[in-house]
Amino acid sequence: MRHLFFTLIAVILPVSVSGQDGKCSLECSDPAFAEADCVVLLDSTDVHVAETGSGSFTVYRKFKVQTESGAVANHVVKYDYDPLTAFAEFRSARIYRAGGRVDEIDVREALDYTAPARAIYWGARQIMLDLGRLSPGDVVEYEIAKKGFTYALLTGDGDESRFIPPMRGQFYDIVPFWVSEPTVRKVYRVSIPETKDMQFQFYQGECTSSMRFEDNSKVYTFSGNLLFPFRREPNMVDLFDAAPKLMMSSTPKWQDKSLWFNKVNEDYGSFEPHPAARKKVDELIKGKKTEMEKIAVLTHWVADNIRYAGISMGKGEGYTLHNTEMNFTDRCGVCKDIAGTLISFLRMAGFEAYPAMTMAGSRVESIPADHFNHCVAVVKLSDGTYMPLDPTWVPFCRELWSSAEQQQNYLPGVPEGSDLCLTPVSAPENHYVRIRARNTLSSDGTLSGTFTISAEGQSDSNIRRIFTTGWQSDWKRSMESQLLAVSPNARLISVDWGKDPKDYQAAPIEISFRYEIPGYALKGKGELLFKPMVMNNLYNQVKSYLRIDTGIENRKYGFKDSCSRLIELDETVRLPEGYVMENAARSDSMTSGAADFEGSLSAEEGEMRLHQKLALKKRVYEASDWEGFRQAVNTHKSYGEYIILKNN
Repeated sequence: MRHLFFTLIAVILPVSVSGQDGKCSLECSDPAFAEADCVVLLDSTDVHVAETGSGSFTVYRKFKVQTESGAVANHVVKYDYDPLTAFAEFRSARIYRAGGRVDEIDVREALDYTAPARAIYWGARQIMLDLGRLSPGDVVEYEIAKKGFTYALLTGDGDESRFIPPMRGQFYDIVPFWVSEPTVRKVYRVSIPETKDMQFQFYQGECTSSMRFEDNSKVYTFSGNLLFPFRREPNMVDLFDAAPKLMMSSTPKWQDKSLWFNKVNEDYGSFEPHPAARKKVDELIKGKKTEMEKIAVLTHWVADNIRYAGISMGKGEGYTLHNTEMNFTDRCGVCKDIAGTLISFLRMAGFEAYPAMTMAGSRVESIPADHFNHCVAVVKLSDGTYMPLDPTWVPFCRELWSSAEQQQNYLPGVPEGSDLCLTPVSAPENHYVRIRARNTLSSDGTLSGTFTISAEGQSDSNIRRIFTTGWQSDWKRSMESQLLAVSPNARLISVDWGKDPKDYQAAPIEISFRYEIPGYALKGKGELLFKPMVMNNLYNQVKSYLRIDTGIENRKYGFKDSCSRLIELDETVRLPEGYVMENAARSDSMTSGAADFEGSLSAEEGEMRLHQKLALKKRVYEASDWEGFRQAVNTHKSYGEYIILKNN
């Protein structure tokens, strides 16, 4: 690899960087470099791509420790890889001590161990090298050699074949160009056979790029100088959607990937029927007359009965889905196994169904680099359109496609090929939560009354979770905890959660409470102060928007909520004899592309009345949506301020 070698000086400012060709010289007086615990002098990756698409990577990093904290944080170097598709090892490491001594690190002492894992246990590994004690002023450089690829997970036959991507001959990479420490220079260089074409795009920033012909290869180089840590915003979109990144791929278009994905699973026989599974399908669809009834019963059964657990099962990890017999027999797997079971079920019920790849968490760009981490299904309806289904994300949920995944890209593996698709926004009313309370406030501050909460969609799933996944002995205690969140003095008198709250498909959830809360209102001389109960920590788990800091005035990047949602809150409070509400009556109404709000507060004939309706229209918002979203949510929150009652 052609590294850039540095002329190191004892003082970091100004930074002087010289390349081996003598043409790279940077001067930096930015205080961020002087104040940093550690400064990266060079972060370089060099890739040589073979005709098979396999890549040989050389990762080189050089950094300077500037403080004791930086020395402690950087004395161990780690690198992750998956042995199913790659091999990685430390090739060299050395420390240039501040006093002038150079210490060679014995890379044979590096450890190769199982990487920490949760829910998916596919044998991912880490290599780790302990550099020993570092001191401010020390400069460390190390080199890692890696062979294979990163994103796909498909076991091949033989040792070397596992390094060849499943889509043989194709190369792609997704290169984050953001940094966590001030970086003087970052370089990514890839050499690909001259016979291959490569498309690329740099997103959300700028870099210097070039393409040269060298030794029957095309050499692409991308570099950036004087890079600073990316400043995150609370609740912002994924870094891949906001920070600088490089996307490249030798695959011409997404349709090619779609056709390949379809073929690799059909050839493997992932969805071949199985007698025991067919018997279950026939049992489930018996008596179901419409296509949506059949699709729903099959989706819900798979979602509720195939447990999420990722263990290595040999060939069939990654792009190739395990077959019907394995999935139905084991009743466990990761997203692709759950989706694969549903596809098999749908086919045995007479539907045309296929797998699809998606990215949960960030968008997928038009460059066909495989930015996917999740597998779902699509089913062809009688009108010829494809409907996405995700059994992994809808256990005990009234939806067939989780609206926590709305505005999400996916690529169906269909026989005619498909371009990249996008799931639509789900209307707020599909995920309503309604709380209607009728209370009486006594002159001693005791609040007593009833409230009913009802919900649909994602809100239903959130509220119903105690019934579908919790112990029945905990049901009442969970209901009590909702009241105790309002006041530690609350006493639950009775609760009615319906006939069978576990039967989520029967109807939207509805729960009614009867309660008493002594001392709910604060007593003063001739006055009472209290907050409207429906605004006072009641069922806040369905109000995810409350976790978004609306005190921030401006945003540079998009932001996310858990789901679109409609919140309707109504409360009446019978006031104590002789008390009147001091707060001025109010009414508010506003609308925007991000959120709508209407609300009112009044007191008539000895009764306080509060009404609110907040519609949050998206899951993923643009930065330009912030003003409308913030104004609606802040106005909604303002109705939770204290109500003051005076005794006339």
